[in-house]
Formats: sequence, structure tokens, C-alpha cells
Amino acid sequence: MKALRVLLVEDDAMIGMLLADILIEMGHDVCAIEVTPDAAVTAAAYYQPDLMIVDARLGAGSGVAAVEEILRTGFVPHLFMTGNAARVKELRPDAVVLEKPFRETELMDAIHRALHIAATPLLADRT
Repeated sequence: MKALRVLLVEDDAMIGMLLADILIEMGHDVCAIEVTPDAAVTAAAYYQPDLMIVDARLGAGSGVAAVEEILRTGFVPHLFMTGNAARVKELRPDAVVLEKPFRETELMDAIHRALHIAATPLLADRT
């Protein structure tokens, strides 16, 4: 897999830093770690990431709502992290969801699934 420019949206600083370290070890570039929906929208427009990894539930709002706003300007491959995958699937049945806690292999699988959706035009149009 080629190196990706990844936008992380995570309101827990420790989780954000640990996930960034894992992604960097995998060969990816973490362009930003944002903690609010508004900051995520701004960072997505600025950095034009190849992938977004978004906590579905942010203390200051909803990661799902932030992604929906970002997608209004064009599709960006994304996956959600959450402690409650069923809730995200209720809101976005076709979403790629990574349930916390997760293993590195599960993260890699979720990234592959998110990129596969992006490479499949009919699937990307539905998100």
C-alpha cells in the first residue's frame, strides 16, 4: 500500500497520539489530529487527505456529522472508530467501522476496506 496522508479526528489525546504513532510506523503521514467537528472540516479542506480516521463520538459533537459535512464537497475515503459500532451502523449502514479497542491488523483491514470503497464508484456515491 502506498503511503497515505491521513487526517485523524479523535478527542482523546492519548488515543490520537498512539494511533498517529501506529500509522507513521505503517509508513503513512498524519497531516493533522483534530479534536472537534469544526476543526475536522477545516483540516479536511486544507490538507485534502487521502484517508480520514474519525472517532464517531466526539466530546464536542459528532464525528459522523463532521464526515457528512466534509463529503458534501467531495468523497474522501474514511472510517469511523467507536466503542459502539452498532450505533454508527444505525446512522451509516455502509460505513467502515473499527470498534475500540482494536488491533493493528484490524486497523489495516479497515483502511483497506475504506480505500476499496473509494475505488468503487458506485459504493463511494452511496456514502
